[in-house]
Amino acid sequence: MKHQALTPSVSHSFTIRVAYPNRVGMFARVVSTIGKHGGDLGAVDIVTPDSKLMTRDITVRARDAAHQEELVASVRSLPKVKVINVSDRVFLLHLGGKLGIRNKVPVTTRDTLSMAYTPGVARVCEAIAADHRKVWQLTIKGNSVAVVSDGTAVLGLGDIGPEAALPVMEGKAMLFKEFGGIDAYPICLRTKDPDEIVATVKNLSVGFGGINLEDISAPRCFEVERRLQEELDIPVFHDDQHGTAVVVLAALFNALKLSQRTLEQARIVVSGAGAAGMAVTRILLRGGARDIVVCDREGILHEGRLPQLNESKAWLVQHTNPRKLSGRCQHALRGANVFIGVSGPGTVEARHLKHMAPRPIIFALANPTPEIMPEDAARIAFIMATGRSDYPNQINNVLAFPGIFRGALDVRARQITEGMKQAAARAIAACIAPGELSREYIVPSVFNREVVQRVADAVRRAALKSGVARKRG
Repeated sequence: MKHQALTPSVSHSFTIRVAYPNRVGMFARVVSTIGKHGGDLGAVDIVTPDSKLMTRDITVRARDAAHQEELVASVRSLPKVKVINVSDRVFLLHLGGKLGIRNKVPVTTRDTLSMAYTPGVARVCEAIAADHRKVWQLTIKGNSVAVVSDGTAVLGLGDIGPEAALPVMEGKAMLFKEFGGIDAYPICLRTKDPDEIVATVKNLSVGFGGINLEDISAPRCFEVERRLQEELDIPVFHDDQHGTAVVVLAALFNALKLSQRTLEQARIVVSGAGAAGMAVTRILLRGGARDIVVCDREGILHEGRLPQLNESKAWLVQHTNPRKLSGRCQHALRGANVFIGVSGPGTVEARHLKHMAPRPIIFALANPTPEIMPEDAARIAFIMATGRSDYPNQINNVLAFPGIFRGALDVRARQITEGMKQAAARAIAACIAPGELSREYIVPSVFNREVVQRVADAVRRAALKSGVARKRG
């Protein structure tokens, strides 16, 4: 079943420059046409006014690319209105890339040049050669993360290649810097071979204090992460798995409080058995969940399907579905308290949700189009969450990964443990005071600057407790 976004979004915003006779009613006609065709009007700027001709830039939000074309065509069709130019604001933001490198020390004098580079730098090199631990203090390593992808599972776009993945990795690096104060570097690899990915990341890991794997398809991502964790002495974190899982657990803690249930009591259905589905299931089990049913495209994972399942799905069969259910996903939903979708658009319909237990919790997290649109689930869901920023309760990984890496880097952690992830989830949940908690406010805003600090503090404590920290934060 195909769904489209129902609400205009800034991710499909554009600026249209129009010229028209400078007389009363002309601008109103343009605006009325945009509104009639479902466009959301933003900023309006006068470019060149004169007594005969008015030129304006009008910013408009559309639903998608097709809607944008429809809006522009509707303006072009107006008599005596000329469309001079159309600029896609998203593409303009990406022109030249979104990142740059800035020197911390201005190289403006001969003395600074001699200390920052040759000959003074040789003394620092010798100090590190004598004691490799000093690389953490005397280079960028201690505050640097590599954001690594092979471009095989980018957003909801699938295998689009390393070049096309680069804008996402740049964006991730921006979030590391903005929210965690961490210098992150986008690295896209022209290989899908797990052996080559592992070897490449190992060889370039010298300059980094952590590795953030991103948008690598399942099940290869499990092997890549496992081997890198085993072979490196710095944290390796696959954000599509663990970042999603941490925020889901945090949101579910608060949602269950409102529905007056505990994780141990809840019947949970997870739609999607890929990287995110696996990680969400694991973290819920470790958090105390006892009744989880996982579904893939073929339906419920159960023992009868074991001969056809890969290793990761076989693990799910062995650790979930205690009531031995079989059938389609909608069968699993009967009597369930929680639905967590990490699959694709249109996976469930409102009629399926009607068979859930009273006060159902719906996390439809496929992005950009969720398993069910909030409008369709509104009459049934007690609490609704998505991965989108234009609805309440956005399950956004940026609530997790900047604080997790900030805490890990501060204590020079060797790895990110399950205890550190659980601590991060509880810290995110605790950012909302009991009196503030509501059905439309179960996770804090990504712009709440307390989140990173609280998560980092919790992760530092958990790292010290588990013994993976090299130093005290």
